[in-house]
Amino acid sequence: MAPLVNELPKSDKVLFVFYEFETTQDTRISDSATLHVSNLVYLQQFCSRCEIQADIDTDFERCGRRRHSFWEDPVGDLLSHLCEPRPWCDRVIAIAHNARGFDAQFILDRAIVLKWTPELILNG
Repeated sequence: MAPLVNELPKSDKVLFVFYEFETTQDTRISDSATLHVSNLVYLQQFCSRCEIQADIDTDFERCGRRRHSFWEDPVGDLLSHLCEPRPWCDRVIAIAHNARGFDAQFILDRAIVLKWTPELILNG
């Protein structure tokens, strides 16, 4: 068994995606509770080659447009974007602003609806 390491493997074939959901609370689920519904997801992305570029508004030849916003189906559109084929890329690392406390719930809810298994998620 290999020991745990606190470092990511070195690779120039990685896409980093930082995302955050915005929500509304207009859907009442009881007299005292409302449901958070995602109405927007905003993301910024960069590959290991363009990360040193200071201007996020400049598209990069390898990883494309560096900013995206999705309104129609924020969760589905984010997942579709993350799963797009990228021949140059071995791995996509998605990092949420507040995944532990909030942002990951929307992805987990969608995974349950789609009946995704951990093996499917990890192995693509």
